[in-house]
Amino acid sequence: MAGRWQAGNLPAEPTSFVGRRQELDRVRRACARSRLVTLTGAGGVGKSRLALRAAAELRPGFSGGAWLVELSPLDDGTLLPHAIAEALKLADHTSRPMAEVLAEHLAGREVLLVLDTCEHLVTACAATVETLLAAVPGLRVLATGRRPLRMPGELVLVVDPLPVPGDGADAGGPVGGDAVALLAERAAEVVPGFDLADHDQAAVIRLCRRLEGIPLAIELAAARLRELPVEELADRLDDRFAALGDTPSDEEVDDRSAALGDAPSERASGLPAHADPPWHHDLRTAVGWSHELCEPAERLLWARLSVFAGDFGADAARVVCADDRLPESHIGLLLDALSEESILTWLPTGAGERYRMLDTLREYGAGRLRALGEEERFKQRHRAHYLSLAGRGAAGWLGPGQISWYDRMIGEHDNLRAALDTSLAGDDGRPALELAGMLAFFWYGCGHAKEGRHYLAQALAMAAPSDRSAARPPAADTPPGPAKPPVPDGSAHVWSSVVHGPPDPVLVQALWADGLLACTQGDADGCATRAAQCEAAAKAGDAYAATCARALRAAVAVIRGDAAGALAASRHAHETRWKEDAFTLPNLLALLCRAHAQTVDGRVDGAIAVLDDVRQLCDQRGERSMRSHVDFMRGRVELTRGRLGAAVSYGQAALRTKQRLHDRFGIGMTVDLLASAAGAAGQAERAARLLGLAQRIWSTHGRAQASVPAWVATRKACERRAQEALGPAAYRLAFATGHDSDVDAGIAYALQPQGEGLHNGGPPA
Repeated sequence: MAGRWQAGNLPAEPTSFVGRRQELDRVRRACARSRLVTLTGAGGVGKSRLALRAAAELRPGFSGGAWLVELSPLDDGTLLPHAIAEALKLADHTSRPMAEVLAEHLAGREVLLVLDTCEHLVTACAATVETLLAAVPGLRVLATGRRPLRMPGELVLVVDPLPVPGDGADAGGPVGGDAVALLAERAAEVVPGFDLADHDQAAVIRLCRRLEGIPLAIELAAARLRELPVEELADRLDDRFAALGDTPSDEEVDDRSAALGDAPSERASGLPAHADPPWHHDLRTAVGWSHELCEPAERLLWARLSVFAGDFGADAARVVCADDRLPESHIGLLLDALSEESILTWLPTGAGERYRMLDTLREYGAGRLRALGEEERFKQRHRAHYLSLAGRGAAGWLGPGQISWYDRMIGEHDNLRAALDTSLAGDDGRPALELAGMLAFFWYGCGHAKEGRHYLAQALAMAAPSDRSAARPPAADTPPGPAKPPVPDGSAHVWSSVVHGPPDPVLVQALWADGLLACTQGDADGCATRAAQCEAAAKAGDAYAATCARALRAAVAVIRGDAAGALAASRHAHETRWKEDAFTLPNLLALLCRAHAQTVDGRVDGAIAVLDDVRQLCDQRGERSMRSHVDFMRGRVELTRGRLGAAVSYGQAALRTKQRLHDRFGIGMTVDLLASAAGAAGQAERAARLLGLAQRIWSTHGRAQASVPAWVATRKACERRAQEALGPAAYRLAFATGHDSDVDAGIAYALQPQGEGLHNGGPPA
């Protein structure tokens, strides 16, 4: 299957992998025996590194690749299938349960899925894994967590610390030296020329034994060797353990850890699977000891940085964490210090410096923050920062920085989720409504329509009156767990808060966002509901709500095949298109709907005039996303005029931008256009391959062709033409070639030059 599927997304190892040969063999054998293998153990013992190395060695045996899903930044179990889809580079905007979409996507493939850090989402992980394993025979799951998933057929391997030399052993000896070898390798990375032979061997062994061979503890200790010799480091750690005894402080207790469970297990140490490992407290002690060695300002920043999810930028750290106690000018130096001490991992990127904190260290920092009574304060500062970022992104999206904003917001996805979860956790639904609505450009423009509707549904439910008569049941992909309040979708009523009192711009923006996402899914009823609610706000004097309502009405008309309705709803946008304040997403949507209606109505000159105006408006501001919609629509016009070369040129121009922005909705539309042009030009095999590619994309988006009648009819005509030209067997083969190919490879095929014979114009430069 080479060339048809990506090998996976396993990251390169940031540091050398030391020891663990026997454990790797056990994992490989376990994966051959069971379709679900879970590596358990306390934080810091090396479960993730072992799983990733094992997955890399197992990957050649999986034609569909090995894929890592990092779950530590995720707090909402209902989004677990979304996180898996995101790791698989699968964009889905259907109304179907995401687990069902994943199963369909993986069907017939041999795939290894690595679910890393499952302990806080055990119920959701178990439900999703059960669904996927039942539906995909070629799937294997390798999970890590502090407790097993407790599923039938699960094989649990308990990961113990690295072996440590026994009494009287030589630190450089070949037996039981993995812990010492790790210390030596990490020390050499921070102290050039570090050689074990130059140090007191007994102190080295004592240090590793005191740290119980726990990899994270050893790495934290090695980072300190740039400032302390091994002997002094070992003495200080002895003092730390003696002072603490056996009772951890409250802030050191990991409130997300639990007993390891009682699933069938294999364990080299012989301890029962339900026992908490005796070195678990040693890890907390070692982390606390490393914490004590930090300067007071470093400890304070460590605690405050725990509010971030995934990785974060230095600028965000300054905004969220700085105050009178931690001046902004000091944050950069403190980040460097925490990186040198291995508390943070430095991640240089083209967009600036970013940092990441291991889960165990983040949890320790979070405990310290709670103990200081500052957890809620800094979670709110984190939320405020990302609300500000969302506002700046919304303002800059329709402009020359659009690509940069796309990259930035995708990079902040984990923190956006964390900010939304913080907002939804409170009693006041307004912060969640504000952030979810402000992110309309992100949900729509960055390919997260389904997730956007998930958050908007919850936020709108919190903003609705207490009456739950219009409640809907939880989504089908919601795993079993604690019951949540039903989420009203607003289909049965227009909320009194919209009708009465002054216009609420936050509520209007959220209604518009949900309506916009509904229309991309081909959900005319959902879009019409939000249009009606915006109209209610418009009656109270909200001009922006009126603009949103008209745009949504135009979209509903397009989906329902009502050209006259689309023309009527888009009239105001057309009449005001040159006003400076009219360049908004709702108005651009309305104008594109107008061009579509004119095309369907046979008024191609009018459609071209509208599209030329929108192109000019976008080009004046450097906007690219809606500009690519213009190219797509112009390609449709040229197809109706029989100018096939121009249709291909416009379609390929649109496809390049849509690929850069990962706009699956736009990619599906554009590939359908290119298929129709190829079919009309007599290129039946190419048309069939492109139809297959488009079908694969539509199967993960929503209703094919967004249920727009004109697009559906064009697609069906192309299918008939290709089948008649090729015959059933050849058509099925060409269609399957396009459908089963890697999407990026399929897009590269769609962008191939079509030769001079088809050239008869194209998009202006």
